[in-house]
Amino acid sequence: MIIPAYVARNARKFPDYEAVIDTGVRSTWLELDQHVNGFAEVLANDYNIKHGDRVCLVLPNNYAFVVAHFAIQRLGAIVAPVNVKLTANELGYIFDNAEASLIVTCDLTSAGALAAAKQANMNHLVINDMPAFVTTNSSGRAFNKLDEYAITESATLLYTSGTTGRPKGVLFDHRALLFVGMMFATEMNYAPESRLLSLMPFTHSAPLNLSLVGGTLMGCTHIIAPTFTPDLLLNLVEQESCTHFFGAPVAYLLTAQHPQVSNTNLSSMTHWIYGGGPLAGDHAHRVQKAFGSDQFYCVYGLTEAGPTGSLLLPHEHGDKAGSVGRRAAAFTEIRVVNANGDIADVDEAGEIHIGGEGIMREYWRNPEATAEIFTADGWIRTGDIGVRDADGFYWVKDRIKDLIITGGVNVYPREVEDALASHPAVLEAAVIGVPHDQWGESVKAYVVLNEPLDEDALRTHVAERLADYKRPRVYQFVNELPHNANGKVLKHQLR
Repeated sequence: MIIPAYVARNARKFPDYEAVIDTGVRSTWLELDQHVNGFAEVLANDYNIKHGDRVCLVLPNNYAFVVAHFAIQRLGAIVAPVNVKLTANELGYIFDNAEASLIVTCDLTSAGALAAAKQANMNHLVINDMPAFVTTNSSGRAFNKLDEYAITESATLLYTSGTTGRPKGVLFDHRALLFVGMMFATEMNYAPESRLLSLMPFTHSAPLNLSLVGGTLMGCTHIIAPTFTPDLLLNLVEQESCTHFFGAPVAYLLTAQHPQVSNTNLSSMTHWIYGGGPLAGDHAHRVQKAFGSDQFYCVYGLTEAGPTGSLLLPHEHGDKAGSVGRRAAAFTEIRVVNANGDIADVDEAGEIHIGGEGIMREYWRNPEATAEIFTADGWIRTGDIGVRDADGFYWVKDRIKDLIITGGVNVYPREVEDALASHPAVLEAAVIGVPHDQWGESVKAYVVLNEPLDEDALRTHVAERLADYKRPRVYQFVNELPHNANGKVLKHQLR
């Protein structure tokens, strides 16, 4: 069965269960399947979308995205969700690279998308009310091509954030994404009664494949909204009795400061999940206290791996918060490989590799990059420096490209960032290397505060925790750090 076949199955098994809750829309699985069926008919008949075509979605987390995602795949076509915050120039590059047959957008996100589509003379479609659109434009008759395609067919084309250059298209087949969804459903105890809150954009692999795909496999209810705010998170959890939420660390840190966090009923939540980077120990404990829960899960992976990788379980946060767990997730393996190509010893730094059924097929139209990221035995090179401690827990030191070499000595920015974050006045910190005539590079810290703090006091705090060569020489206090839509700090912008 390909991915959208599970929508049809849920319509048969759970016809009256709520499938998607969006602003103004509460859809059952039967209704969702009918809308997916109708939109697939429109795509095929009116826009000639067929097997293997790419359709780009420039949509926020809304009902139209969910319907379009499954409808495109139901035709054997490839869905390509695109970051709605990109400029028209950036969108145009992706549309051209994907050789898109159609661009689907809405009024919230149409400005750049339509400008890029018109400039490239590409078909485009603006949808603001998917149920009304389907009712008006489809026949309502059965339109089911699910049995025509195998799980080895291409399913999804996701574009990386492009922090080091042009975005690369990451191509997955149905089989890989079914394994990714099953992995997360297994590890996070998804059930038909689960209610998944998705505020992180579906244009990124974790919300899309872990939440939307994984939850659909199990018949969970999807509660979605076009953006994230602490108010939305708290209000929707309380109003909709949500059970699972996935967010970047910054989403939790911001919500932990909300004046109503302690007065909001969050008792329905069984899984608070974070990824895109670990929460430093002090931050993790601060967030747990604010949310009144110890049910926090850290997940580690990368887009090219599905994402699959490792996970840190709630009971492991006590001593190991800041790590990414002791074991790989279901259907996945993880290892640290040293410079000689051997499995690294305990506490020896090396590159983290991920293997398993959920990894990508290839980089779209980029065989050189594809060959570079795969190891000889078919694992994915993450580009992350990591170590495994004596207890078997994995710690991500940093991106290989972010390593700072000062005076010939390696400094891992994340270690410095964790030392900064351990001060209660620090909300978030990012560390980069800046040129230095004598040492090659010097350590610079960008710091976001949640309460007033003197720089000398922060220097003293760091000096108690780090050797002299690791300490920032330059501090810059800022109101916020630049993040991509998935919550990762964009260090190239800081540079």
